[in-house]
Amino acid sequence: MASYDLLNPEQKEAVLHTEGPLLILAGAGSGKTRVLTHRVAYLIEQGVNPYQILAITFTNKAAGEMRERVDRLVGDGGTSVWVSTFHSTCVRILRRFIDRLGYDTSFSIYDTDDQKSVMKEVCKRLQIDTKIYKERMLLSAISKAKDELVNPVEMQLSAEGDYHRQKIAAVYQEYQTQLRKNNALDFDDLIMKTVELFQNCPEVLENYQERFRYIMVDEYQDTNTAQFKLVSLLASKYRNLCVVGDDDQSIYRFRGANIGNILNFEDVFPDAKVIKLEQNYRSTSNILNAANEVIHHNKGRKDKRLWTDNGEGAPVHFRQFQNAFEEAEHVVGNITSHIQKGEAGYKDHAILYRTNAQSRLFEEKMIYANIPYKIIGGVNFYARKEIKDLLAYLKTIDNGRDEIAVRRIINVPKRGIGATTLTRVSDYAGAYDISFYDALLRAEEIPGLGRGSAKILPFTVLIQSLRAKQEHATVTELLETILEETGYRKELELEGTEEAEARLENIDELINKVKDYDENAEEPSLGGFLEEVALVADIDNLEEDSDHVVLMTLHSAKGLEFPYVYMVGMEEGLFPSFMSIVSDDAAEEIEEERRLCYVGITRAKKELTMTAARQRMLRGEVQYNTVSRFIKEIPDEYLENKSESPAQRAREAKEQRINQRKEAQLAARRSLRAKPFETKQVTAVKADKLEYGVGDRVKHLRFGEGTVLEIIEGSRDYEVKVSFDSAGVKKLFASFAKLKKVY
Repeated sequence: MASYDLLNPEQKEAVLHTEGPLLILAGAGSGKTRVLTHRVAYLIEQGVNPYQILAITFTNKAAGEMRERVDRLVGDGGTSVWVSTFHSTCVRILRRFIDRLGYDTSFSIYDTDDQKSVMKEVCKRLQIDTKIYKERMLLSAISKAKDELVNPVEMQLSAEGDYHRQKIAAVYQEYQTQLRKNNALDFDDLIMKTVELFQNCPEVLENYQERFRYIMVDEYQDTNTAQFKLVSLLASKYRNLCVVGDDDQSIYRFRGANIGNILNFEDVFPDAKVIKLEQNYRSTSNILNAANEVIHHNKGRKDKRLWTDNGEGAPVHFRQFQNAFEEAEHVVGNITSHIQKGEAGYKDHAILYRTNAQSRLFEEKMIYANIPYKIIGGVNFYARKEIKDLLAYLKTIDNGRDEIAVRRIINVPKRGIGATTLTRVSDYAGAYDISFYDALLRAEEIPGLGRGSAKILPFTVLIQSLRAKQEHATVTELLETILEETGYRKELELEGTEEAEARLENIDELINKVKDYDENAEEPSLGGFLEEVALVADIDNLEEDSDHVVLMTLHSAKGLEFPYVYMVGMEEGLFPSFMSIVSDDAAEEIEEERRLCYVGITRAKKELTMTAARQRMLRGEVQYNTVSRFIKEIPDEYLENKSESPAQRAREAKEQRINQRKEAQLAARRSLRAKPFETKQVTAVKADKLEYGVGDRVKHLRFGEGTVLEIIEGSRDYEVKVSFDSAGVKKLFASFAKLKKVY
């Protein structure tokens, strides 16, 4: 059986308190999972039937981990404990009793794509203008209603006098009708229908109240109204409800989480016992003190303060840079330094940011530094749908023979060009041995296209006009024209969902990348830009390796921990976000952003570095940002601030450029002195094999050290593309360059 000697006094008190409502306020890294699993073990030791214990978590991963730990502590006796997610719990209940609500127990569960298909059909039936009422927006509104246990009739009644809301209510009603017709539930229905079942069928509720006499809920701060109601109904008879959570880590308001569930727990259960777990086993004192000081500024919270026996540790490092490029260089350089000194592995480092769009610069810097990395909670920047769409337009302008690119965008945005039309175009291209795009240009000549040719014409006219513009336009101007002429950006703006907002941020980041290329490339061209992007995109994820730097949003970082954490982009308007600052309920939104900052800080075990940039390109424009209020909320005694003044940084940058120029000139003179007046013709001798490969560090006599980006084998020599630290990207012939591998 389990040993309780290793528990601290508060943990032990929570384990031994088994009867009546219990609120465990578990601070970050305070061992809440240990408490839950030991509590299960103690209940069984006290004679509680394992069959009567229910432990609810939010994710399958968390449920699996708890299941394993319970089994280790209790042995075979713990297998009857019901450890499950909210959704899995509800599915098991509905599979037995949903026929009481008029459904067949063999109901289907619809995922996101299924929901979209249903919504398309609903919009057709109701003749909904999907340019005004976006399908995603409608699904989002329905999901929020279900989170609050609002059914279509209630929505319709509350929408009286509001045409917009009445329209949504009508869609909601038809959507539910179609689901019912298909004997299907979506994920929100799983919880809402279970609550409905309990409310309409008291005998079913009583059955499960008897079954689950002891209920535990993890991550209680993330529950929504429907989940709260479900748990309240189940626990209303025996009232042995133990909820574990941390109001300071409630960061999913945008998903429907209601922080009031944990803040008002004692109002619903006046006799509740409250136990605070404040001892942290993860971080150092300086990190925890910084976190405590930041979160202390929130008004809507339960008072608690984390502490640790882990020692004081290093102060929180804060660095403010001139721009985002310097920020990324510093972070990647810092990681490289830890690796080279043998202080840590790649997997010990995490870079946390507010929006997915911020990952791009760090991805590129790590690729050039040959650092393995993995993005959690997102995909490679250049693999995201909106980025692939826009790059496909640019590829089509640059090279019409790229059939994959043309096919990707011919109906983006929708142009009503059907599969039959595209098949006929493809057949024509094959018959006349021309590219797919060239066949599109001859659409009027293709037999059987009919009205299909008229739908193709606007697409080819757009591409041809952009091709004509390519001769004198920058890549930035081409991209902006694509966004404007296709209505791509406008469509996302009208959608108005969280996902659309994230996609718009990614598009803005692509504009930043393009603008930077136009301004800094030696000979900027569309082909050159696409080549640079392809290099970054293609190298990613070549090989899965467990030892990699992790990049993720702050939302994705919850529940994780790393020895070295970098919180980047600590600027007003970025974090806290601009939307939270200007929203109608700014006070609540800022408190949520502050909780997100608290989550980020408490991910760090050994060292925390927070960075900001004085200027950052946002939406294609350079913006000058002030340091985030969250940095200012950390007292100086816990913060090491090494940010230099702009004037000092400018002087250092100028001195560095002068020194690099002098070194290059000296190297060139040494090279000339070594071979004075040599005029004989030099013939290239191709080596059988190069001693270096792509990604290796090499040294050139004149240009210094750099990283190999590409090697192309020709008939007479190898052409090597190298990114030199001080001289930029150069293309060299291997036999002349005499590159030496450094490491």
